[in-house]
Amino acid sequence: MSILSRRSFTLGVLAGTPLLAGCGNGVGSNKAQEIDARVDSTLNHMFTTYPATREIANKSTGMLVMPLMTEGGFIVGGGYGRGALRVGGVTVDFYSATKGSFGLQIGAQQFAHVLFFMTEEALARFRRASGWVAGADVEYVFNDQGGNLRADTVTTTAPVVAVVFGQAGALVGASLEGMKYTRIIP
Repeated sequence: MSILSRRSFTLGVLAGTPLLAGCGNGVGSNKAQEIDARVDSTLNHMFTTYPATREIANKSTGMLVMPLMTEGGFIVGGGYGRGALRVGGVTVDFYSATKGSFGLQIGAQQFAHVLFFMTEEALARFRRASGWVAGADVEYVFNDQGGNLRADTVTTTAPVVAVVFGQAGALVGASLEGMKYTRIIP
């Protein structure tokens, strides 16, 4: 009987789980114009489907728009997506988001999300970081389960407000906890 190394185990799980391949989320694409077009489409969809997000966008100092995040896993999981940081309605930087996890999980899902930076300090901290990790300072305002969305004006006092929407797939929950955002040059 041979001993299975961590590397062999991980590669075997990843080979057997369609984590990121063929999901159309910009993986393998390095064109800034494509990312910007997807960001525009995502914002149009969000503002049309969830009109209350327009008020939050108007109050924010910047928005990180991730048009399509793809997550999947079977015990070991991961996720990836690309997006753009918009300040004053103009793209100023491009970012990738990655996530890894280990535990009781099986399935795959796709979703979009937008991080609204509600203070100049929060936006500056995000832009200065070499790799910013979403954590306790992110306030989740919306969740589109059952189509019941509402904006709570109390939550817009948080430094970073997250809107997660458009979930599709069979992996329970779409959380940004532990998501790492890194500036990229497409």
